[in-house]
Amino acid sequence: MLDKKKCVPCEGGLSPLTARQAEAMLKEAPGWELVRDGKAIRRRFDFKNFKQALALVNQVGEIAESEGHHPDISFGWGYAEFLLWTHAIGGLHENDFIVASKINRLA
Repeated sequence: MLDKKKCVPCEGGLSPLTARQAEAMLKEAPGWELVRDGKAIRRRFDFKNFKQALALVNQVGEIAESEGHHPDISFGWGYAEFLLWTHAIGGLHENDFIVASKINRLA
């Protein structure tokens, strides 16, 4: 289970996941979708108000800091959206799916 793993440092020099590998890993991160031609994953969560969206964003911030892997975050009244990819390799890495799985566990 990905939510039990820890992110490993990725400074580049690795190949991003192939489309087939990324699709297989999506099974462990339900609700996420491949975007940017399979080079990133995204998920949106809807809430009843701003306070709930902000609470999730703050919790995800804690996960991101502890994992050393940070999503792009958009949020506002009633929603929070997260975009993950590994900048150093210009695509997806297992780390992205680890963080996605941990975000799912929060929600």
